[in-house]
Amino acid sequence: MGIEWFSLILLIGAVVAGLFGSLTGLGGGFVIIPLLTLGFGVDMRYAVGTALVTSIATSSGAAAAYIRERITNVRIGMFLEIATTAGAVAGSVIAMYLPVNTIAIIFACMLLFSAYSTVRKKNTDSNPAPVGTLAKRLKLGSVYPTPEGDVHYDVHRVVGGFSLMGLAGVLSGILGIGSGALKVLAMDRVMKIPFKVSTTTSNFMVGVTACASAVAYFQRGYIVPGLAMPVVVGVLTGAFIGSKILVKAKVRTLKLIFSGVIVLVAIQMLYKGITGNL
Repeated sequence: MGIEWFSLILLIGAVVAGLFGSLTGLGGGFVIIPLLTLGFGVDMRYAVGTALVTSIATSSGAAAAYIRERITNVRIGMFLEIATTAGAVAGSVIAMYLPVNTIAIIFACMLLFSAYSTVRKKNTDSNPAPVGTLAKRLKLGSVYPTPEGDVHYDVHRVVGGFSLMGLAGVLSGILGIGSGALKVLAMDRVMKIPFKVSTTTSNFMVGVTACASAVAYFQRGYIVPGLAMPVVVGVLTGAFIGSKILVKAKVRTLKLIFSGVIVLVAIQMLYKGITGNL
């Protein structure tokens, strides 16, 4: 295959990755990694390095639009990035010594359960958790726009969400997929943040988390400009399209898309974990 066709296919795949990464808050690595490893036979380490660049591009392309629309909660994102960044640095170090196939299998099982829970769970909570003192002191509650006007929301279980963000960062450093799925679940299910806010805030955070991991991969020579360039262009295009769709999308539709996508991630991780191809 010529370099022109290779770059074109990578570009198309990156557009799809950016679109789904923007809509779901996952980052685009879940498409780029199997495209490179299974489609082109690229070594997993170089695929992970490229996927981290993809996650950075997805976050950069979508975050500005979501902040402008007043959906992203920047205060929550900056606070939780402390945990994800520290976890990402630790994960990139662990990746050198720890077999990731076992982690991938556990991660895949968790994602499958989470997808089922997300679809099954109704968007009502008759007995919500009380707003914690930490959430009040940090002023994490905010509002987001809807067709009916601004809606106020509070933040719950800050410590639990912060802990899961640290785990998300570790998985990002090891697997190179941004771990947006775990970020969204932590905010949506644990911290009781509205799904649109969780998705857009995850997009805002994914880039910072991926940067922390990408530094280590770049130092080891696992980020190749020839792979990264068409990926970045495609992901930015897809992320821009996704940001326009998300503002008008229905939450129920987003939950179904989110569940379908993380099932695909789970299948990918199960396959790679069982076959030992990570």
